[in-house]
Amino acid sequence: MKLDSSLFCQWQRTLSGFEVDQVAAQSAFNLLVEAYSSSDRYYHTLKHIYHVLKIIDNLQAYTRNLAAVQLAAWFHDVVYDTKAQNNEERSAAVACELLSSLGIPPSNITAVTRLIINTKNHQAAADDFDSQVLLDADLAILAANPVQYREYALYIRQEYAWVSEAEYIVGRRQVLESFLQRQRIYFTTLMFEVGEKAARRNLNAEIQSL
Repeated sequence: MKLDSSLFCQWQRTLSGFEVDQVAAQSAFNLLVEAYSSSDRYYHTLKHIYHVLKIIDNLQAYTRNLAAVQLAAWFHDVVYDTKAQNNEERSAAVACELLSSLGIPPSNITAVTRLIINTKNHQAAADDFDSQVLLDADLAILAANPVQYREYALYIRQEYAWVSEAEYIVGRRQVLESFLQRQRIYFTTLMFEVGEKAARRNLNAEIQSL
């Protein structure tokens, strides 16, 4: 099954708990596909969304509002401009507008926009289980096998192609070291148990390669 087809099935499942017009659902999906398929994206593509949704499935027992977490996953990188500082806020605004047009209840939209904003600094309160799941899913790539991780790192560099090598090394090192300085990268018990050591190995290896 093609990625688009598989993702559309998942999009329909995400919306299945709400009474959403099918034509409107298809139209919204097309807008998402267009956003994630722009030519300046290498990592933050539909493939990333597919993998985030898969991890959320694996972690769904930790969630309080699974539908909100899934919807936030769909929209969390819908605006992705490496020269901007407000991508999360703009993505949340797109989510609010599009989900409102689909008739999603305001309480759910509020939850979704809050979850998206929390991806800005990848921090979640101890009792914010939905944010914890979304953030763990978003950062699951850090615990990938070394080959996949290097591919991810290369894609990120391509998304920042406009940044000089010297500046990129400084900035990237700061990001990687900020994760390593955390007491734990992953919030949920499952991701911590299966991914924490691998993520730290990958981050250290990338720092050494810079």
